[in-house]
Amino acid sequence: MRKFIILPAIAAMTLGLAACQSKPADNVEDAAENQADVLENMADHTANEAQADALENQADAVEEAGENMADAIDNGSVPANGM
Repeated sequence: MRKFIILPAIAAMTLGLAACQSKPADNVEDAAENQADVLENMADHTANEAQADALENQADAVEEAGENMADAIDNGSVPANGM
């Protein structure tokens, strides 16, 4: 239930920040968000609560890693092509 409250708030904050990012950083962040969405969907459709929690934690980690990589691209720490 808390996902339904938190996710719209995060989406609203992300939209405000999205205008500040480069296109390559946006692409990295979008890909990470898509992967996280798949993991969250898997968590929503499993009956095993421990497995669901693990999948949600993994989704959070993937999304955070995408945000960190996007930040690194924008500040020049990592080239936009990832190499």
